Amino acid sequence: MAFIEVKQVSKEFVVYNKAKGFLPSLKSLVRREQSIKQAVQDVNFTIGQGELVAYIGPNGAGKSTTIKMLSGILQPTGGTIEVGGIVPYRERRRNAMRMGVVFGQRSQLYWDLAMEDTFDLYKKMYKIEERRYKHNVDFYVELLEMQEFLTRPVRQLSLGQKMRANLAVALLHDPQVVYLDEPTIGLDIIAKTKIRTFIREINKEKNITLMLTTHDMDDIEQICNRIIMIDHGRIIYDGSLAAFKQEHTGGHLITVDLETEAFQLDDPRLTLYKDEGIRKTVLFQKEAIPVTEVIQKLTEKNRVIDLQIKEPSIEEIVKGIYEQRK
Repeated sequence: MAFIEVKQVSKEFVVYNKAKGFLPSLKSLVRREQSIKQAVQDVNFTIGQGELVAYIGPNGAGKSTTIKMLSGILQPTGGTIEVGGIVPYRERRRNAMRMGVVFGQRSQLYWDLAMEDTFDLYKKMYKIEERRYKHNVDFYVELLEMQEFLTRPVRQLSLGQKMRANLAVALLHDPQVVYLDEPTIGLDIIAKTKIRTFIREINKEKNITLMLTTHDMDDIEQICNRIIMIDHGRIIYDGSLAAFKQEHTGGHLITVDLETEAFQLDDPRLTLYKDEGIRKTVLFQKEAIPVTEVIQKLTEKNRVIDLQIKEPSIEEIVKGIYEQRK
């Protein structure tokens, strides 16, 4: 059953045009010229309870506008949105009590408060029952390894510690849906790994619906099972991560290093993709020929020293799609 339903949703903004020159500027004081910007156009998608969905697109594609409508901050110009049976902009307070939000570039923490005091503050804000509150604090402190900085004010925390704290605060009241905006931005590889592992674990543990917007394609590969791609306000792809790779990639690449430049390739399912002397790169489709057979065919007729298989990179695929659309 769908938890989030977005049907034929559009959002328009009135943009006032800035006049150039002295006289036009004076004229604009009386009458300002305006135009309509279509931020989102006829967007349709449904998300089930517990799904992990990446919502991606270039800057200005309509991602933030969509999230703001889902969270009740903005009202759609047209179409309908329901989140857990609630129309977000009509029941903002009720909707807010059932959702969590994490912005990678903004913090929900209070600069001078220690984390244990911040937890108490959010307990009162969300009216969390004592037993549930204690259980959740203990659960997230342990899972996010927050013990060492619970008593320190937020201003003394590292970026990675602040992000873990923001996640704990967003989840403290057991929301049914969480919107994550660049949750690993600026973090080192160790901190990113902890955040990604935590997101998957909490989704598995509590069946929380997660909608992720990010420019870090590794976040998508390691967290999400489904991709919704938007460009110029319109959905251009909606499907599983595996199907996305299969549909949009040119195939898998296998690079072999040879003893000499002599090279035989006599199977029509294999294509010489790049020739760099004693290094050859071959393109193939896993659906047409298994990897083991590719390796067998390359090694039985060529003197191979080393080989490397390259999986299709989601970053390269996404980049290629947007370059084509430009």
